[in-house]
Amino acid sequence: MLPFSSAPLSRRSFLRGAGVLAALPFLETLSPTILRGAMKVPVAPPIRFGVYTVTGGTVAESWVPKETGALGKLPSILRPLEPHKSEILVLSNLANSGKADGTLDGHYHCAYVHLTGAEIVGKVDGKPVVSQSVDQRAADLLADQSLIPSLQMGYAGGEMAYFFDRNGRPVSVERDPLIAFERMFKGRSLVAPNWERRASHQPDPASSKSPRGFEEQVVDLVLEDARRLQRQLGYADQAKLQEYLESVYSVERRVRRMQDRIAVEMLDLKDPGPSSPHAPEGLPEDRKGAQRMVHAVTQNPAVHEEYLTIMADLMVLAFQTDTTRVCSLGLGSDEALFPGVVTVGYETHAHTLEHHGNSLRVEDADPVAREGCRQIHTWYTRNFANAVAKMRAIDEGGTSLLDNTVLLYTSYMAHGGHSRSNYPVLLAGRAGGKFKTGQHLAYQPETPVANLYVEILDRLGDTRGEFGNSRVSEHAAYDGRLPGLG
Repeated sequence: MLPFSSAPLSRRSFLRGAGVLAALPFLETLSPTILRGAMKVPVAPPIRFGVYTVTGGTVAESWVPKETGALGKLPSILRPLEPHKSEILVLSNLANSGKADGTLDGHYHCAYVHLTGAEIVGKVDGKPVVSQSVDQRAADLLADQSLIPSLQMGYAGGEMAYFFDRNGRPVSVERDPLIAFERMFKGRSLVAPNWERRASHQPDPASSKSPRGFEEQVVDLVLEDARRLQRQLGYADQAKLQEYLESVYSVERRVRRMQDRIAVEMLDLKDPGPSSPHAPEGLPEDRKGAQRMVHAVTQNPAVHEEYLTIMADLMVLAFQTDTTRVCSLGLGSDEALFPGVVTVGYETHAHTLEHHGNSLRVEDADPVAREGCRQIHTWYTRNFANAVAKMRAIDEGGTSLLDNTVLLYTSYMAHGGHSRSNYPVLLAGRAGGKFKTGQHLAYQPETPVANLYVEILDRLGDTRGEFGNSRVSEHAAYDGRLPGLG
């Protein structure tokens, strides 16, 4: 990753670094934040989109409020959010009706439709057949405003894929919290953006223009030779070479944009925003410590909880420092043990409890296992509530970080029996006033959860008006939208 430094950076050193970066898979992380073409972009606290998804579904009767409208006393699983119920929006009866082609088991079926809302999913030659996930569509929309287009972190997303790019390819998920932290902040200072200053002191696009340097002219000559070679290649090789050339040619433009970002962060260091970012407490000091933590997640609930806290803190820190505006956390594990969290019966293995505690009819489920599931999901919610509290406490100059975020709290299945009906779905934050929180909205049964993704993306600037199977599902409803969200 290209380091940030307060020292001047020459064009020669940039291009030499760019030559290395062109080969790295996270080259897309270098993107502009202030300029878009020759236009000035209004700078104010931006809207962030976060996903906090856990394993195992939920226990519906302990999650869904009994009444619609203004939130009263919250059900037991959501009760840790009681101090923040004015900031949350509970949605019920949303479903994923997308079908599998017969190549997937129940877990993969649920995982592949989870954030994509795809109408059909499967595998061909061991590779997923699926559409883009909502977080990656959001990253595409906001990429030119972020240092890193999106972050994917956590444990569960490493067990199976939830996050997919526009070509349906799984997006890598970082389990190691220390690697995630270093990717974001190695060589950078932790500083809160001064949004008021950024709004009143935007750089002039003309000021960033300068004569093309020697190295840039060399790049032009190399690209010209490569284009001549391209005409001698077959169609498939032409496409591969063109894709490579476009990535190389974009490096110089990205470097210029990075210079703009460095300049802005230097000004923030002199006159920072009102909050004070800091590294997560408990962040492992070295790689061995981080790996010990990751390996203990499924075995030790105390370590598991510490891990959830650190990963959520990394998301909050990424949003607070404007490192990214899209962050997805895949947390929990179906294979985790929960001694001490589960206080009934003798079984503490999440996957076993999920299957015994769920059935087509609630009355047919093992009540002890179902209570164990309820305790696990209350535990997850408590950790989520801690993240909400931290975001609510971060001042961005008259509004909080939570005010300027929409955070989706959910699970990749509706309950541990691989159900995809009546997902646990909760939004925290107002997305800059674009969501009306403090309420429970119940939609007609089997309404596609993709409709919600349309609404989220709409508030991030998407104008397509559809996503996944929002309009083509056999249960299509509300013209592919969700009324009442604000």
